Amino acid sequence: MSKFKKKKGGEMPAVNTASLPDIVFMLLFFFMVATVMRQNTLMIDNNLPFADQVEKLDKKDLVMYIYAGKPSSNYKSTYGTEARIQLNDKFAEVSEIPAFIAAERASKREELIPFLTTALKVDGDANMGLVTDIKQELRKVNALKINYTTKKGDAIQGLNK
Repeated sequence: MSKFKKKKGGEMPAVNTASLPDIVFMLLFFFMVATVMRQNTLMIDNNLPFADQVEKLDKKDLVMYIYAGKPSSNYKSTYGTEARIQLNDKFAEVSEIPAFIAAERASKREELIPFLTTALKVDGDANMGLVTDIKQELRKVNALKINYTTKKGDAIQGLNK
């Protein structure tokens, strides 16, 4: 006589799912931490020009974006077809740039302010007079670190000037 009984039938034991909720919450937490939400909705057509020599910006949180170009098709009926400036999620005039720069500087810690960069994302077909006006306003508020955003191949990168 044997002490062990043989199992009748070759059934597989049930899979233990006790740790499944832990795994699901761990994945959920990872994606919540790793995901970056888009901050601005683009309201202009922005076909960036191409450049030969580009340099990637290291700290994206120290960049203030100014978009310039013609309003996209959704906004042409309201704002016309003339090139405009977009600051955050609204159209703005050139005269509003100093207030925008002051607000961005106020939102950063004081020791980071000298490292702030203004990125101009200007449509390739935009009027150069608009870009000159933007640069004049940036000079008035001493925002002299300017980055011109361009395309190289498929990747969008910045060209420091």
